[in-house]
Amino acid sequence: MKPILPITLLLLAGFTYNLSYAANESDHGHEEQHAHDHEEEHQAHNKADDDHEEEHSNTEEHAGEHADEKSHQHEDKQSPGEAHAPKDDHGDEGGHEEELTTKIDHKMAAQVGIQTTLPRSQELNQTIISYGSLTTGPTQLSHVRARYTGMIKSVKPDIGDTVKRGDLLARVESNESLKVYNMLAPIAGTIIERHANTGEVTEDQVLFSIANFKTLWAEFRIYHAQQSQISAGQTVNIHVNDQVIAGKIAHIIPALNKPYQLARVQFNNEVHGLSPGLLVEGHIVTASIPVTLAVMKSAIQSMGEQQGVFVQQGDQYKFTPLQLGRSDDAYAEVLSGLEAKQFYVSKNSYLIKADIEKSEAEHEH
Repeated sequence: MKPILPITLLLLAGFTYNLSYAANESDHGHEEQHAHDHEEEHQAHNKADDDHEEEHSNTEEHAGEHADEKSHQHEDKQSPGEAHAPKDDHGDEGGHEEELTTKIDHKMAAQVGIQTTLPRSQELNQTIISYGSLTTGPTQLSHVRARYTGMIKSVKPDIGDTVKRGDLLARVESNESLKVYNMLAPIAGTIIERHANTGEVTEDQVLFSIANFKTLWAEFRIYHAQQSQISAGQTVNIHVNDQVIAGKIAHIIPALNKPYQLARVQFNNEVHGLSPGLLVEGHIVTASIPVTLAVMKSAIQSMGEQQGVFVQQGDQYKFTPLQLGRSDDAYAEVLSGLEAKQFYVSKNSYLIKADIEKSEAEHEH
């Protein structure tokens, strides 16, 4: 029985060793499996990073290719325009000329006072300018007094009334004869002063002043340097209150104690209604130059850097540049740009210019 116990102990020791070795082998296997799994996870992560970098690289490369393609397409689109980049000067001028045209029907043109006329031959006047004033002639003003001193029995006209020569002004009773006599108007005209009332006694005073303004005189100062070029009979255009009145020098008289002479021009004032004392400007014609074709200066307008007129073609008004020559106060010579058969706007041409400029401004905006 004794030999059995040692054998048993040896078997138990061997079994324990085997268990320990198996456990160690199992732990080592687990460590190797964990290391292997970690390495595979690390490789998968690296592969994902590589795939991401490759995808990003491909995206950038694709974007670059797309940008190059768009750039190439943009260049292809620009190429035809670049071939036509230089502007056609004639084309621009043609378009600008179209803009310098407006349409106004005949009814509207008549309502706003647009008038047209034909250019024609004209005599251009060389002038000397002189200054002066308006006055009445000695026969156009009368100061009326009573012939005999006495009491005024009645008065007929008042200030501002118009009388004819021989009309009754007042009735006066003479102190000497006690007879009543009539005071009559010596000239036709307007009562501008009255110093007579019923019941008053006349003295040696002016009772009525009568003025006739149907005709007036313009008196212009002619200084020594101008006197050799000015004489009676010359035409004078009198400028006053935006009016121009034509007349002729009736005579030239000395001015007492003045360094000039007076050129006197009489004109009909019934239409103009001017008053004595107004300052005037005289354009005295010293010579005339005939020209073949001329337009009114008031019709000429500036568009851009060009001067011209508006030519009418039906209800169209087109700006036509002109080459101008000599001129006077009213007309300018036409050297080129207009023919004698073309109607141009002679009055209120500024309205057409304003209409065209308004259309251009609206087009720009």
